[in-house]
Amino acid sequence: MSLTQLSDVLWRERNLLELLLFKLEEEQMILTSGRTRWLGHATREVEAVLEEIRDADLGRAVEADEVARTLNLSPGASLAELADAAPEPWNELLRAHRDAFATLTMEISQLADGNRELLAMSHRATQETLMSLQDVHTYDGSGHAAPSRASAQLVDRSF
Repeated sequence: MSLTQLSDVLWRERNLLELLLFKLEEEQMILTSGRTRWLGHATREVEAVLEEIRDADLGRAVEADEVARTLNLSPGASLAELADAAPEPWNELLRAHRDAFATLTMEISQLADGNRELLAMSHRATQETLMSLQDVHTYDGSGHAAPSRASAQLVDRSF
C-alpha cells in the first residue's frame, strides 16, 4: 500500500531532520567553545546530512504523488491535503508527521541562523586579529629585536 511506503519515507525524512539538528548543535558547540579545529569536519557532516535530506525529499515527493493519485488528489498535494483525504488511522499519522516537520524546520532554522551569526563574529574577530599583526616586532637569529620590515601579506578573506 502506498500510504505505508509514504509513511516509511516520512519517518526517514524526520530522522534525517533530527540528525541535521544534532549536527547543527555540534557545530554550534564547536563555534562557542572557540576551539575550531573540528569545524571543517562538523560543516562537512552538516552538508552530508543535507544531501541525504535532498535525496529523501525526492523520494517523498514520488510517494506523495502516488498517494495523491490513490486519494483522487492532484500530484503535488500538500501533506495537510493528503492527511485530510486519507482514511483513519493514516490521517492522524500524516498530521503528526506534518507537525513534526514544522517543529523541526523551525528549530533547524533558528540554530542555523545562530551558527551563521557565530561564524560572522568569528570571521570579524579573525580579521581584527590579522590587522593587529601588522605591528608585530620579531627577533633575529641571536634573539635581539629585529627592526620591522614592511612586507606584503596574503590574507584569505573567504574564511
